[in-house]
Order: sequence, then C-alpha cells, then structure tokens
Amino acid sequence: LALKRMAVRKGYRGSGIATALGRTVLAFARQSGCQAVVLNTLMVQHEARALYERLGFCWHRRYVLPTIYGHLANCTITVYRYDLSRAA
Repeated sequence: LALKRMAVRKGYRGSGIATALGRTVLAFARQSGCQAVVLNTLMVQHEARALYERLGFCWHRRYVLPTIYGHLANCTITVYRYDLSRAA
C-alpha cells in the first residue's frame, strides 16, 4: 500500500490527529492483507519524518528527485517502509 499526501492543518498539528491517521492506515493495510506500507517524504519535512519513525516506519532508501530542479537543488526524497509481516 502506498500512502500519499497525509496532512493536518497547521492549527490542529500536535493534537494527535496525524498519529491516529497513520495508525488507521496501518490497520487498514493489515486488514486488507497488504505486506507493507510505503511512503515518500522530502528531506525538509522534519516533523513528518519524525512522525513516521515514531509509528515504526523504517528508512528504506533515498534518492535525488529525477528532474533538473531536483538535481540543481539536491532535492532528496526519503522512502519509508512499514513491514506488516512483523509483530503488531
């Protein structure tokens, strides 16, 4: 399962909404028989990266965005993976 574009409005951040959403995604994926959940995030999204790591996602790989801008700005994408075959 690929998780794309999870966001919480600024005024509601820090209230546990993103954590609840992330846990709901993991539960849905597990119940649906998925083997893993993967997601991409930019290097500058520090809060998002910390959230994913708290939820148990592991760093999978990194790559520079394959566009001219990506190479000029060294825009690095981090891929995270949550392996659903491990103990819940």
